[in-house]
Amino acid sequence: MNTRALLEPMGSWAWWRSWIQLLIGCMIMGSGFVLFINPYNIVPGGVYGAGIVMHNIFPSIQVGTFGYMFDIPLMLTAVLVFGGQFGARTVAAALFTPGYMNIMTRLVYSDAAFTADGINLDPAYLLGGSVNLSNDLLLACIMGSVVIGVGQAIVVRTQATTGGTDIVGMLLQKYAGIKFSTGIFIADSVVVLAGLVVIGFGLGSASGEGAGWVLSLYSLVTIFLASRVIAYALDGASYDKLLFIISDEHAALKKFVIEDLDRSATFLKARGMYTDKEKDMIFLVVNRKQVHLVQRKIQEIDPKAFVVVTDAYDTYGEGFKPFPEAGTIQAQ
Repeated sequence: MNTRALLEPMGSWAWWRSWIQLLIGCMIMGSGFVLFINPYNIVPGGVYGAGIVMHNIFPSIQVGTFGYMFDIPLMLTAVLVFGGQFGARTVAAALFTPGYMNIMTRLVYSDAAFTADGINLDPAYLLGGSVNLSNDLLLACIMGSVVIGVGQAIVVRTQATTGGTDIVGMLLQKYAGIKFSTGIFIADSVVVLAGLVVIGFGLGSASGEGAGWVLSLYSLVTIFLASRVIAYALDGASYDKLLFIISDEHAALKKFVIEDLDRSATFLKARGMYTDKEKDMIFLVVNRKQVHLVQRKIQEIDPKAFVVVTDAYDTYGEGFKPFPEAGTIQAQ
């Protein structure tokens, strides 16, 4: 439980900003579903993916309404596990998003989509058919993945979730040590299998060119892309770089690292397997933008140096990221 957040004054700008950010994230995510996912019966996991599956069985009930049905038990779990403050925001997101999706669906679909038999989410009725991507489902997947992923990441940055498999992913991270985005992928895959049975094998109401088992492949693409967008938005794409440098020009390299890079490094004892000679190896972490500068400088100082460069996915400490607080959500 984030006790520091609880102690923030109710009128502080940081408190209001976090809630505004939460609602904006929910709106972005809901828009991604309504505009790019629901009309094409793509099932990108989550409670709303499950809602799409159920909508094909019970077309008179909107996808967002099924979201309420699935979210409530998971939402209660989040309150119990992650505490009052976290639970409050999760409750708000879980209650706001399905209602927003239902309202937006009503606004962007023409009256012809609402019949006595149910709600027809045919994209031909969506905004007068102006955004009909029926013949380009891959583009619909990409657009939906990006919009949904950005929305979910914004919500997670407020230390909340949009409910559903977000909560499952967080539980897996907390108790099983599974990456947050990987946990979502696993949980969502179960929903995709349900979509394959109901929509892919024709047990639901979906029919025509847009229906078929191939939609499950698009669903998997959507899940993967959305999880990558979440990870990118939370952690960024510029991972730090870890360099192992073996050189005889220690003094020059030390001066360069300390004075020019304004960083520090560590000498590690190493011994060559072929020569059996002991040498000092430099252990250095820099950001992505600095790695080429370091490589050029090493070439200038000691062209015979041996250098290994690899990704440092997370780097904590002075000059890098602060250590995460207990209970915070991470995308890795």
